[in-house]
Amino acid sequence: MILNLVLMAMILVLLIPIYEAWQDDDIWQKMLAFASIATKTSIMILVVAVLRDDWMIGVVGVIILSVGNAGLMLLAHVLKRMNQV
Repeated sequence: MILNLVLMAMILVLLIPIYEAWQDDDIWQKMLAFASIATKTSIMILVVAVLRDDWMIGVVGVIILSVGNAGLMLLAHVLKRMNQV
């Protein structure tokens, strides 16, 4: 029961950056929204892993949390360099 309420609340919070990315045309705002989505999704995976006592799912959540935003930051740096030229 509590797990369902927690997951529903997390999904509702996840919809906020999705709406922001859909509404705004600025590439930097979209990238920030997608980084927020990736972080929130990995936190949801970690919550599920702790509640299910499954460390394999937790490892996936940690990998997404630590490496997932690195690619997005690299893309932001490339776009910034392209705009400077």
